[in-house]
Amino acid sequence: MAMCLVQEPRLMLLDEPTAGMARADTENTIALLKDIRTKRGITMAIIEHDMQVVFSLADRITVLAQGTPLVEGSPDQIKTDPKVREAYLGETQI
Repeated sequence: MAMCLVQEPRLMLLDEPTAGMARADTENTIALLKDIRTKRGITMAIIEHDMQVVFSLADRITVLAQGTPLVEGSPDQIKTDPKVREAYLGETQI
């Protein structure tokens, strides 16, 4: 990240920025990314499987299923979307 930030980007692309980290390190990284976004005004596009990280950082989320966009919305919309629950939790509507 330091090598990216020295270039003063307007956009950062992050692929699994917390992969393999202990929870405390993940929390520190979330705080760091929030700080970078706020203080530098950088837009971030993040690919992440840890939904706690996604919900902590994202304003907008696009959920992919088999490489195809399934749903886009706010974290609250994604948390409750039945398509997301079915695709990732195997739940079906009754």
